[in-house]
Amino acid sequence: MQNLDRITFDPNVMGGKPCIRGMRVTVGTVVGLLASGHSFERILTTYPYLVENDLWQALSYAAWRAEEVEVPLGFV
Repeated sequence: MQNLDRITFDPNVMGGKPCIRGMRVTVGTVVGLLASGHSFERILTTYPYLVENDLWQALSYAAWRAEEVEVPLGFV
């Protein structure tokens, strides 16, 4: 996985969900907006404290998580 230095986790911010640079904007919010058809330009206008690289890293993080495989633990 590449260095995703703009994706942060803090239990005191948005319940520990992955956020953009410690702000109250979650990766899920950004990815959801993009999936709904919003352009980068529209998102950056709506959230002027974000920059384009924030959006790219949110997508990269979501893609990485989508590839993650959870292995069930067997207890005997």
